[in-house]
Amino acid sequence: MSGTVVVGLDVGGTSTRATALTLTGERLGTGRAGGGNPTSHGAEQAAVELSTALREALRVVDPARVHAGAVGLAGAGRLRADPDGRAAFDRAWSDVGLRCPYAVYGDALVGYASGTAAPDGTILIAGTGAIAAQVRDLRLDRIADGHGWLLGDAGSGFWLGREAVRALLADLDAGTVPGPFGRRLLGELTGATGVAARPRDTVDAVVQAVTRRPPVELARFAPLVVDAAVAGDPVAAGLLHRAATHLVDSAARIRPADAATPLVLGGGLLTGHTPLGAAVRAEAGRRWPDAPVHPAGDGAAGAAWLAARTLPEVIDPVALHALLVPPTG
Repeated sequence: MSGTVVVGLDVGGTSTRATALTLTGERLGTGRAGGGNPTSHGAEQAAVELSTALREALRVVDPARVHAGAVGLAGAGRLRADPDGRAAFDRAWSDVGLRCPYAVYGDALVGYASGTAAPDGTILIAGTGAIAAQVRDLRLDRIADGHGWLLGDAGSGFWLGREAVRALLADLDAGTVPGPFGRRLLGELTGATGVAARPRDTVDAVVQAVTRRPPVELARFAPLVVDAAVAGDPVAAGLLHRAATHLVDSAARIRPADAATPLVLGGGLLTGHTPLGAAVRAEAGRRWPDAPVHPAGDGAAGAAWLAARTLPEVIDPVALHALLVPPTG
């Protein structure tokens, strides 16, 4: 088993990460490249990034040692249904010398596998967008939200940014002088932290600043909300509490009320001991007191473990998970 290598890739809109691991847990190489999501970048460009990350990860590895691989990405179903796109990925795979099969999984499943080896559970992801997915027998089952900024993504980074601006506009409409958080947000939007002599002029400036940029860019204000909440700002703290409630409500649409299966938290807003992650953990603990909550970890390693499970020599996938997927705090 020590000679067998598995490869996993975590393909996102901004980066593509690859890892090569032995079945004893030795990390032989890692690779990183640009965004490789075929939906946002096109299949051909995505395949180029896939190849770049793979070559780096396999720099000191004989490709003949690789017996299985897995690719995790958003829109996996679209790639599987697109013959040209899948052919581009197949070429990238073979061009680096790999001859073994590889599987394509949704990023939510790979995120789940990076947090737990349990076959059944739920993953809740919050970054720019937000989505919850139920996992059964290590397959994606039901999904909640992930509807995009216009129709959903409640509790996401976009949602936090939009709600922060809406709270600022509500203060301005009411003639209330914005607090420190509101003034900082006002400065980011208009360059001025004070209210004009005619408050409606400030309202118009805020609206224009938002509407002349792509709507999803409101997510850039999410870190301001988090920082202000940590500093004790009541408006920002209230937004974080509402976001946590929205996120857990999304998970509750697809997760039984008495569930004791794991809940994995993924995405930049929920991992790494973030305030929103702590709030979601607390709310999830009230909803599902018997369920363990795990952070998502290394997605490429999670993909590698999913690949390794298909090998005949793997008889204890749970023990293998502990070897391949680094624990997270």
